[in-house]
Amino acid sequence: PHRKRKWTDGRDVDPGTMVKLKMSELRTKSKQELLNQLKDLKTELAALRVAKVTGGAPNKLSKIKVVRLSIARILTVISQNQRSALKEAYAGQKHIPLDLRAKKTRAIRRRLTKEQAAKKTVKQQKKDAQFPQRKYAIKA
Repeated sequence: PHRKRKWTDGRDVDPGTMVKLKMSELRTKSKQELLNQLKDLKTELAALRVAKVTGGAPNKLSKIKVVRLSIARILTVISQNQRSALKEAYAGQKHIPLDLRAKKTRAIRRRLTKEQAAKKTVKQQKKDAQFPQRKYAIKA
């Protein structure tokens, strides 16, 4: 038996309408399917807003938030897919668009690379060759 749930202010929660989209399910869908679902949700949201203005049922008003969150989820998945596709397209190239680069901090981005920092001058290389690290025998 289905228990009737209620909001804290006494309104009924209709379990049939409160279907939350799962991100894992959205990620498996194609872009066209996502866009179709987005269009449906946007029309549903428009209808719910009309119902709000005309004084619709409280369960319709509570559904506005769920629909808005679902729209946000779909848009998030679309943008994530777009970003990953672009990252793959630019992989291995010398210059990558700024928004695809690692953000980090300004100081870290300007820092020398590990190879640059490890480089030695000719004079330092000669010094190291002439005066190697001393080895000491430690009495046990």
